[in-house]
Amino acid sequence: MKLSANWNYPTTVWFGAGRAAELQKAAARAGMKRPLLVTDPRLAETPMVAAALAGLEAAGCPAGLFSAVKPNPLASNVEAGVAAFRAGGHDGVVAFGGGSALDAGKVVAFMSGQTRPMWDFEDVGDWWTRADPDGIAPIVAVPTTAGTGSEVGRAGVITDETTHTKKVIFHPKMMPVVALCDPELTVGMPPFITAGTGMDALAHCLEAYCGPFYHPMADGIALEGMRLVKEALPAVMRDGKDVNARAHMMSAAAMGATAFQKALGAIHALSHPVGALYDTHHGMTNAVFMPYVLVFNKSAVEEKLSRAAAYLGLAPTFNAFLNWVLALRETVGAPHTLKDFGVDDARVDEIARMAPLDPTAGGNPVPLDAASARALFEAAYLGRL
Repeated sequence: MKLSANWNYPTTVWFGAGRAAELQKAAARAGMKRPLLVTDPRLAETPMVAAALAGLEAAGCPAGLFSAVKPNPLASNVEAGVAAFRAGGHDGVVAFGGGSALDAGKVVAFMSGQTRPMWDFEDVGDWWTRADPDGIAPIVAVPTTAGTGSEVGRAGVITDETTHTKKVIFHPKMMPVVALCDPELTVGMPPFITAGTGMDALAHCLEAYCGPFYHPMADGIALEGMRLVKEALPAVMRDGKDVNARAHMMSAAAMGATAFQKALGAIHALSHPVGALYDTHHGMTNAVFMPYVLVFNKSAVEEKLSRAAAYLGLAPTFNAFLNWVLALRETVGAPHTLKDFGVDDARVDEIARMAPLDPTAGGNPVPLDAASARALFEAAYLGRL
């Protein structure tokens, strides 16, 4: 069966193999005549970016290129991107790449017409209302990985170099006008990135599903997203050219980002400071913490995860779900401990202080404080389930 469709939930999504060729049509729909294509340095040298730029040029929509984006994007990357946007007289952003490029591109578009500092718009309370909505440039998002789902999100995660913390910049108008989801763009992902981004998609679905707030629509999306990961992630690890499995993972990534409007939790609250301090791959860091957080949350999520296990074709118990997560981690080559991942314990006190302050911590079904964050870090460091 050919997997191809047009969706309008949560934004306009053009989904299917080969649909990257429609980039110029997506840019026109967003009202762009001279976009800035934001990507990372590795992708900037690839044929897929060259084809995107050539297609825009041929359609009379010439694009600039900005690629100074780190794997964990920095505030200075955004500032440089905004400078390039303004200097080039651009009128929109094509965010092209993995989660880092998508997040950076969206925040560049957001900041392009603002006069206040970026951290004034951190996702705290109603700080987003400080922004001038007319100063937000339109965005078209083209994901080349299947993990963050940033192509259907209203925020970007940026690292503050001065404090070594990851901060979320949020505004409803940061939602891309069109998300152009072509699974063929993910076929070349190396196994480590395939695994890490896939586990990121699972973490988003899992934490959204387990969040303590009422949002049955998010629960349903998250549940089916987990099923797609269960089916498709092992398949793409076996055969990276399986386009249908790649398509299912791209769907699961978008579903996770849609669902986590409900909640994220301690997996992300711990992963964010570790990533900021050790520059680790975000999705793989989530994979390391995942089972330890599940055990920590067991008292609050046992019934829900028993239902999820049944939906996934497992025995309807919490332990069956936990054992599936452990087996999946082994299948994709995820480290079992932080120590195996190259993360030392020298900054455990700092991480324990940072995790409960992360904006995702409030969505954990069991309250997370410094003591429990430290205990979770130590469990993940030593492999103590």
